[in-house]
Order: sequence, then C-alpha cells, then structure tokens
Amino acid sequence: MDWSAAAIWMGLAVVAALLSIWFRVSVALTEILVGVAAGALIGKEALHTMASWVTFLAGVGSVVLTFLAGAELDPETLKRSWKEAFAIGLAGFFAPFLGSAFVAHALLGWDPRASWLAGVALSTTSVAVVYAVMLELGLNQTPFGKVILAACFVNDLGTVLALGLLFAPFGTATWVFALGLGVGLYLLIRATPWLFARYGGSTHELEAKFLLFALFALGALAAWSGSEAVLPAYLVGMVLAGSVGKDHALIRRLRTLTLGLLTPFYFIRAGSLVSLPALLLGLGVFSFCC
Repeated sequence: MDWSAAAIWMGLAVVAALLSIWFRVSVALTEILVGVAAGALIGKEALHTMASWVTFLAGVGSVVLTFLAGAELDPETLKRSWKEAFAIGLAGFFAPFLGSAFVAHALLGWDPRASWLAGVALSTTSVAVVYAVMLELGLNQTPFGKVILAACFVNDLGTVLALGLLFAPFGTATWVFALGLGVGLYLLIRATPWLFARYGGSTHELEAKFLLFALFALGALAAWSGSEAVLPAYLVGMVLAGSVGKDHALIRRLRTLTLGLLTPFYFIRAGSLVSLPALLLGLGVFSFCC
C-alpha cells in the first residue's frame, strides 16, 4: 500500500466534503466531481486508481453502503407500498432502456448489440448514490425515501436480468448463485438476531465483523457467478431490516466507517475513471439519449 497515495485520496475526500458544505450539495456528487478533476489533472497512474487496494476499498464501500440502504427499509412500509416501488422501478428501467436503445439504433445507426448495451447503461441507477443523497437530506427515514430505495433495487435488478439475457446467458453458475443466496439469506434471518442478542453489544464489535463476513461471502459467490456483489448486499440489508436495521447504534457505527473511509474511494474512483475527451466528444449523443 502506498501511504502517500492514500493521503492524496483522503485529501481529495476532505476537499469534496468542504465543497459539499459550501455549495450545499450532496457529498456523493462532489466526490465524483473531485474524482473527475483529479483524474484529469493528476492522472490515473499518479492516483493509483487501478491499484488493488483502491479497487478493494471502493468495492467494499459500494457493498456496505448498499447493505445500509437495504437495512433502512421498514418491512411494514414495504408491504404497504410494494406496488408503488415496483411501478417506479420498472418504469425507471424500461423507459430509458427502450428509449435509449431505439435512439442509438434508429437515429444514430449503431448495431443492435451496441444499442442494447447503451440502453442498459443509461437505464441503471446506483442504490449507493441514491442512499447517500437521501441520508444527507434525511429522506431515508421517510416512507417516500423507503419506496424510492426499494424502486432503485427493482431498477438494478432489471439491469442484471437484461445484461444476463442479452450478453451473458444464465447458466449453471447463475442457478448455483441463486440457490446459495437463498440458503444464505435464510440462515442470516434465523441466526443473526440470536447471535447478536447473545454475544453482541461489546467492544469486540462482533456485529460488524459478522455482517462484513456475510457480505464478503455472498459477494464472492455473486462475483463467481458473473453477477455483482452489490446485489446480495441489498438483499441482506432487506432481510435484516427488521433486526439489524433497528439497532441504531450499530447502523451509526457502520455509517461512520463507510462514509468516513470507504465511500470516498468508491465515488472519487468512479469520477477519476471518467475520460473528459470522450465525455466531451459524446456529450451531444448522451444528452440526446438521456
């Protein structure tokens, strides 16, 4: 690990936090923009953007933040509003997916596979970004915010299914992942409340370690099957929302770890990967598709 590079990353995170305070915008947005500027001015090589430790911290930030988003869901609110969540999520996926694919193929002359890929890319959302914004605005505790977070998951699930159907047909690994995920979620529902009640509440932080173990294990299974680690993370949060989600002290500790250390690497790294020349050349096309 390069400590000087780590200092640069956390310095960029401090700058992004100050910009967020001064201009009263989401810190997730300022971190992405700071990442874009740093990638253009400093360069990806100097930032060690592709270094394994940066990639790992960014990935863990995305997974844990997505888990926290799922844990915010109130089961009762979700039962009452599942129709709204599915309607918003499906509309948020299919409208840009079909619209962008049509524009890319019919008006821009792209081949079918490229057009479908453009549709998928412009239809997906980020639960992590949406949750970070809602957390700052306090909307994560409102029924409206919980429905939006649930709709984001429906939207992302549509993206996963579309990618699988169009570009990577589901195979044996997919079914193994689905089976393993189902078994894992069942075991977590049964074991987590008992384990935390019996051994939790001390400075050894068993709760955080156990949750990270579960997220890493299911994330590894998802990656092996060709899926994304954030998909089981959200589901783990959802099924534990009735127990872990109500432990406000644990949630606050996880938020501090995630927002203070992990998500700056996730958002700044995402921004640093943006190519400004490619963005400027394709700005008109992407604006039209959007």
